[in-house]
Amino acid sequence: MNISVANIETLKLADAEAVLKDVAAELRADKVVPYLGPGLVALGTPAIPVTPEDLSVFFGTKVALPKRAKGNCWAAAQHIESMKHRNTVSALMAEAFGPEVAPLPFHTFLAGLPLALIVDTWYDGAMRGALAGRSDWGEAQGITRAGIGEDRWYRFYDPAGAESDRATAEGWKTVLYKPHGSAAPAKNWLISDADYVEVLTEIDIQTPIPDVVKNRRTERSFLFLGCRFHDQMLRTYARQISKRSRAPHFAIVDEATLTKNELRFLLGHAITPIAMSLPKALDVIMSA
Repeated sequence: MNISVANIETLKLADAEAVLKDVAAELRADKVVPYLGPGLVALGTPAIPVTPEDLSVFFGTKVALPKRAKGNCWAAAQHIESMKHRNTVSALMAEAFGPEVAPLPFHTFLAGLPLALIVDTWYDGAMRGALAGRSDWGEAQGITRAGIGEDRWYRFYDPAGAESDRATAEGWKTVLYKPHGSAAPAKNWLISDADYVEVLTEIDIQTPIPDVVKNRRTERSFLFLGCRFHDQMLRTYARQISKRSRAPHFAIVDEATLTKNELRFLLGHAITPIAMSLPKALDVIMSA
């Protein structure tokens, strides 16, 4: 990517928009992978939880949570799984993410680009909905290995929602990667601590990430949109999914809420923070 950025202060000034326009041009040319967090879908004020903290609150309205699990959706899900049953966790996730989420204009914009890979880290189906008018794409989803009796880390789905396979996935023009699962089409959920035990053990050697994702990221950079990195889980996934790709990467950040740990993570992994509101950034990208 022919973009030179001296430091984070550069991207707080007027030329932040110019840099983002250059990134947008690379995105249109399929040289950048969009990495979507829940902050994107939150712009549409959907009837679903739109942060990990919101999801923890939802769990707390259904089951009494111990203090250690409040505010932490992964610990909350683990408590429910341990005290009740995995089926209870799955049912609550299906309830939380049951309402249909309409694609935003930016989802539709991405669906109209010839992108090899889109990463979407939340559980809604908005990006799948935006791609519905096409037939040349498919989806890879992370799955829980808890109790399934299968040596699998992920499943593939075609545009109609039918399960597919890795050989077919290699031929898709666009791969939508949902590393934590999704409500659509099959209600796959990685959410409890137990779900992530094996994943986090293996992810450093990349086993849980589909080959089709690893192959397509190699010559591309990443643009993080609507993402936070204030939890180790979120940082680990961002780091491992973007591993062995092409730097530099970029992230749209809210300077008012960005923590020191988040900034340290970004700068330590060749991710340049662009201090700009997400709505403004999306407008710049779509109009570039």
